[in-house]
Amino acid sequence: MSEELKQLRDKIDSIDTELLNLVNQRAKLAQDVGKTKKSGIIYRPEREAQILARMQAQNPGPIANENIVQLFTEVMSQCRALEKPMVVAYLGPSGTFSEEAAIKRFGHAITTLACDSIDDVFNKVESGIAGYGVVPVENSSEGAIGRTMDLLLQTSSSVCGEVLLPVHQFLIAQQTDLSKISKIYSHPQSFAQCHQWLRTNLPQISNAEFINASSNADAARQAAEDENAAAVAGKRAAEIFELSICAENIEDDPKNTTRFLVIGTQDVAASGKDKTSLVMSTNNNSGAIYKLLAPLAEHGVSMTRLESRPSRTGLWQYVFFVDIEGHQQDENISAALGVIDNMATFLKILGSYPTT
Repeated sequence: MSEELKQLRDKIDSIDTELLNLVNQRAKLAQDVGKTKKSGIIYRPEREAQILARMQAQNPGPIANENIVQLFTEVMSQCRALEKPMVVAYLGPSGTFSEEAAIKRFGHAITTLACDSIDDVFNKVESGIAGYGVVPVENSSEGAIGRTMDLLLQTSSSVCGEVLLPVHQFLIAQQTDLSKISKIYSHPQSFAQCHQWLRTNLPQISNAEFINASSNADAARQAAEDENAAAVAGKRAAEIFELSICAENIEDDPKNTTRFLVIGTQDVAASGKDKTSLVMSTNNNSGAIYKLLAPLAEHGVSMTRLESRPSRTGLWQYVFFVDIEGHQQDENISAALGVIDNMATFLKILGSYPTT
């Protein structure tokens, strides 16, 4: 070994020791904070968002900001775990994109709770079995997830965070001879996201039966039980069920992204860069929705999303899901919502939370 190489490695060893000591000092301070605040709440989305934003602003490189976020998310995850175990529910089984979103938001030092349905995720949070839940709400290619929106309308839980997850789909099976594939399993959303690719690139399995599954991971599980079956799912599902990758990144849109919401039972303070989600309805009169949204423009509030959904309370009656920039405690937003509340037949603030 050259003297120069030895010196470089000695410096790395010294820095590693310093990092170890600093991380443990941080963990001890986090424990002290937990004892001081005495609220029992260990996850503060606004505080963690501020830390991640500051670390990115101060990052000199060469590590990319997205990797800095991942690194500090894991540090905060380990520190939270020292205060109290955190249970996070998601649409299972293990290997779904929902599980990936949960880990992206909370880090690996959590107890994940796989649920059979989106309804079950909400139930686990509302009953207190899980502290938080992660649910898909919209996909950049296929639009809103109707069941999540219906449950947001009914739930007593609040939205306290969001996760944007780039979604890459894989065709996976026990073997790679596609001529032997007679069935393909996947979630309906994933089939839709890969429709053009499947039709164009797999003429040899054009006669295969396409079968809907409750989740991508469940599709992978079924493919693992049948040598003549394949699944459209994520790479993690292939690893868990020990399936071969026949084709990768088969989504029609390379920028395909799913937005997930984090639901919990706490209100989130302002972080400085927030979003507020709400749902409202009005009488079915000419210009009614225009009048209902006008206070947002009048108070300088930017609307980033508007989605209609049947209210299920009457024929041709709708509710409108709206996302706006800012926190509900911001002066202009509070004023606008006050006006809307007086005009709307129904208004529910789903939550304010840091935006990604």
